[in-house]
Amino acid sequence: MADLIVTIDGPAGSGKSTVARLLAQKLAASFLDTGAMYRAVTFAAVQAGVDLSDQQKLLDVLHGHRFQFSTRAGGMSVAIDDVDVTEQIRSPDVTAKARYTASAPKVREELVRMQREFAAGRRKVVTEGRDQGTVAFADADVKFFLTADPAERARRRQAELHAKGCNESLEETRKAIEER
Repeated sequence: MADLIVTIDGPAGSGKSTVARLLAQKLAASFLDTGAMYRAVTFAAVQAGVDLSDQQKLLDVLHGHRFQFSTRAGGMSVAIDDVDVTEQIRSPDVTAKARYTASAPKVREELVRMQREFAAGRRKVVTEGRDQGTVAFADADVKFFLTADPAERARRRQAELHAKGCNESLEETRKAIEER
């Protein structure tokens, strides 16, 4: 396991990703974006036309493809079967559907195993996502839990979506955050 593991947990829109990326840069650590992992499985499942509510089908997708997660300046790159999908997994559609993957217990178990595998090959890791400090890395060296007012979380998320060309209303964004 890594010599230093820092976890950052918290609800959607609380600033986990931003803080984790900045801290990883400051510490010269690898950044583990667990949300990208869930989005990657979701993206592959959508591409395969899989019923996202079927946990076994999601597991079949996870086991039927080679998911590659690597660090790069300012973030993490994601490839499925050697095809870079880093940008595609950030679409509003994939983000909205990732909740199916995240709520499948057996898929979560497998992704936690992959998160630990990622950390095992690195000296320092800053990881962000739900359950990082309680499940994936319960023995982490440093743990943070970020919170933010729900209205502020929705505002942040909406600004992020607008920057990507999505014109979702603030109310739609708030509802999506609450569902997640």
